[in-house]
Amino acid sequence: MTDELSEIRERKREALVNGESETGGTTAEQPVHVESEPHFRELTEVGGIVLVDFYADWCGPCKMLEPVLETVAAQTDAVVAKVNIDQHQPLAQRHGVRGVPTLQLYVDGEPVKRLVGMQDEATLTNLVERFA
Repeated sequence: MTDELSEIRERKREALVNGESETGGTTAEQPVHVESEPHFRELTEVGGIVLVDFYADWCGPCKMLEPVLETVAAQTDAVVAKVNIDQHQPLAQRHGVRGVPTLQLYVDGEPVKRLVGMQDEATLTNLVERFA
């Protein structure tokens, strides 16, 4: 069963990286906007490295972080997923988001690191590379 699960995760990750995601249609070189809780699970449980940005449109630091996340998505192996906390309040609550921006790093489906507040490109790139 574990081998089968690993194969499924790898196929999903390859599809996402190649822009073949059924729900997003974007490539991993761009941040992926989370559409629903099942979409969130699809992204974070695929395997590999996923950096989730819990943000709000009204948040100044979130807006400043956006170009940094675009660069991280384009220049690293991580998939960057963006969760709008106003549109997905229950999802944000379930993940303990109390302030924005909150960044959660997932490795092979498991949360491994949480950062709150504005982060620079070097910090996020180094974090992703450390777990790559």
